[in-house]
Amino acid sequence: MTEPAAQPVPPALPVTFRPTRTRAVLLSVGLAMFATITAIALLLETLTAGERISFVFIAVLLTSVLLLLSRPKVVADEAGVTVVNLTNTRRLEWAQILRVNLRPGDPWVFLDLSDGTSLPALGIQPGVARAQAIGDARALRALAESRGTGAKDH
Repeated sequence: MTEPAAQPVPPALPVTFRPTRTRAVLLSVGLAMFATITAIALLLETLTAGERISFVFIAVLLTSVLLLLSRPKVVADEAGVTVVNLTNTRRLEWAQILRVNLRPGDPWVFLDLSDGTSLPALGIQPGVARAQAIGDARALRALAESRGTGAKDH
């Protein structure tokens, strides 16, 4: 006789899921790149003031892109879930989340919503830290199933 797999215990709320290794790499590279380009702009004696400013502007622009890429996260609390992606933030109530999906080959978690759409949640992505992403997806799934309409009905 086989027993059904134990349901994962939902984590305590509030909880934030984010790709911590990816974020650390992006922020470190951004800081190093900004410092290097700015140092080069200040050390090259043949540059005019305008050229130095343009070097620093490009450094700020490139660092801003890396900061934007490090932004994604998923925050779960008693009332629902806030999904922060690259350029937008969406607040969902638990009842709106029907299913949390992370299939093999998916670049990040997808949330199937009650309005028939699917929302990518870039805050949980298996790229660098696969085991962490799978654990985070299971935890979010357990929360959605225990608090919303979830997969219990399906």
